[in-house]
Amino acid sequence: MTPHSRRRFLALSATLAASGVALPLFAAEGARVLYVQALGKALPDAEVSLVVQALQAFYAVEVKTLGRVELPKVAYYPKRARYRAEKLLEFLGPRLPKGGSRILGLTSVDISTTKGKIDDWGILGLATLDGAACVLSSFRCKRQAKNAAHARIRFAKVAVHEIGHTFGLEHCPTRGCLMEDGGGSVLTTDREYDLCADSRRLLTERGVELAGGEIPWPKPKLK
Repeated sequence: MTPHSRRRFLALSATLAASGVALPLFAAEGARVLYVQALGKALPDAEVSLVVQALQAFYAVEVKTLGRVELPKVAYYPKRARYRAEKLLEFLGPRLPKGGSRILGLTSVDISTTKGKIDDWGILGLATLDGAACVLSSFRCKRQAKNAAHARIRFAKVAVHEIGHTFGLEHCPTRGCLMEDGGGSVLTTDREYDLCADSRRLLTERGVELAGGEIPWPKPKLK
């Protein structure tokens, strides 16, 4: 079986810092609109709804949903019956409405990208270098899930994590933080609950306003 990672992230902060370019947190002053784009007919509306709820609970942004669209054929990788995440990002970028700060693509199909010497590495999510677009898949959230609701919660947690990356956060060493590195397993999400104090501080320092809303999943018992 080809190895897979829970999440995949292009190192936004390190790369941009090295080039002297500041990470654009928002497209314009006061423009804090995040768009959610469902890709394909198979993704349940309930998964989209929980992602929207989760994003609004953590980040002080306005979340708007775009009309559902078909997955672009150019992104399909027939050799593995997957969709290439970088191609999906190329598709999503131009779909970001004027004045929006982020566009988050959601799909239920398996997605992959190239990692090192591995040409086709299965992933949960991927973001563009400038942070304007990211895409995530619920496909791997279903592995060993107790039921559909369990997989849906995992998916929403991944959405909070991926958007955190677009705001410049790297993986967090704190066990149970939503920015924790999955270590190659989606099962790590089951012990996650909230953004830790360090992640919240880093977001605040970057000018990202936190919402402080009600977290839409139960608090797990850490082992």
